[in-house]
Amino acid sequence: MPSRSTMPALLALSLGYFSLGTISLAVVGLNGPIGDDLNVAPARVGLLVTVFALTFAVFAPAAPILLRRFDRKKVLLLGIALLTVGSVLGALAPNYGFLTATRVVGAIGAAIFGPGASAAGSLIVPPERRQRALATVFAGMTAAAVLGVPLASFLGGSLGWRPALLGVSVLSAIACVLVAVYVPEIPAGQAPTVQAYRDALRTPAALSTVTTTLLFMSAQFTVYGIASAYLKDRFDATSGLISATLLAFGVIGVAGNALSPRIAEKIGGPRTITVAVVGLASGFALLLVAPHSTPGLAVFAYWAFFSQMYQAPQQARLVDLLPLQPGMILAMNAAALYLGMSLGSFIGSSFLPSLGSGPIPAIALGVLVLAALAHTASVRKVGVAAVEEAPAPVRAT
Repeated sequence: MPSRSTMPALLALSLGYFSLGTISLAVVGLNGPIGDDLNVAPARVGLLVTVFALTFAVFAPAAPILLRRFDRKKVLLLGIALLTVGSVLGALAPNYGFLTATRVVGAIGAAIFGPGASAAGSLIVPPERRQRALATVFAGMTAAAVLGVPLASFLGGSLGWRPALLGVSVLSAIACVLVAVYVPEIPAGQAPTVQAYRDALRTPAALSTVTTTLLFMSAQFTVYGIASAYLKDRFDATSGLISATLLAFGVIGVAGNALSPRIAEKIGGPRTITVAVVGLASGFALLLVAPHSTPGLAVFAYWAFFSQMYQAPQQARLVDLLPLQPGMILAMNAAALYLGMSLGSFIGSSFLPSLGSGPIPAIALGVLVLAALAHTASVRKVGVAAVEEAPAPVRAT
């Protein structure tokens, strides 16, 4: 476990991640109220998630270069401040165009804060506690899917979408204060450059590891990105059952994220990721044969455990690959994560109207096979690099 002295800082970073995840996905639960108020179609409101994700993916790798003169704590505070401002301005948006612009502002803040929070969490604890620290920090993002989005949806239905976004903004502001109070000063480290990114991608296993994240998230969001429509079409689920299933999915996902460090400590990070990939694959396979009835909904929630046990060991592997540039490599991984979310949601939403829900898990399974191949390549490259760097045996004379 992280020591008590670092736990408040880790929890502050986790709350920041919670507000980040909630702000990024809140419009999913507020689709109807926003569309009715601003007189735009639901599909256009849905694009606000894509705008956020793509802005995050583009800006996350650029942020460490642009902010290289700032220490890590100042970077964190800047990021969460922009995230908060973007959410506040979004609540005041007079029209759809202005609301879209506020999503860009918030996403830039998220791109600064998210990778920075993971890097800070990995740096304020000893190496042997790194995976648990990363799991604690990223638990905020996992919890956002369980509590954040339903909370935003509830507030939107009872108070309106504008008060809902303001409520999330208050949460983000509280996280900003807690980060300022509890997170210690952390030196900026080696300044990243464009050449540093090129060198990082040449580091054995770095590119294949980041590619694994892209494909793993693409596979997951091929199904999860269209969860409501999928559950309704595949299992004829009512809105109440859909909400209950997604809540169960989130709770099980939190458990997977919480237990992944313990699993990684016993079998190692690479094997934990392998278990996550195999478990996710088994979930997709079961969805293909699940009965078209309410009990089949349990199958949908089953693979949540494996979907969330991936992130902490993967981030720890990346930090081990580039210990001098953790923020940079984690920014690349975060960009891959959000690109994967966008790509997977696009794949699922593109095939669902024409093919129906039945074949969607098979498509996700195909993407996951590519993720498994990328992960296998990354493990092999790390092994080869370790052999090449090992000192030659000294011959007896």
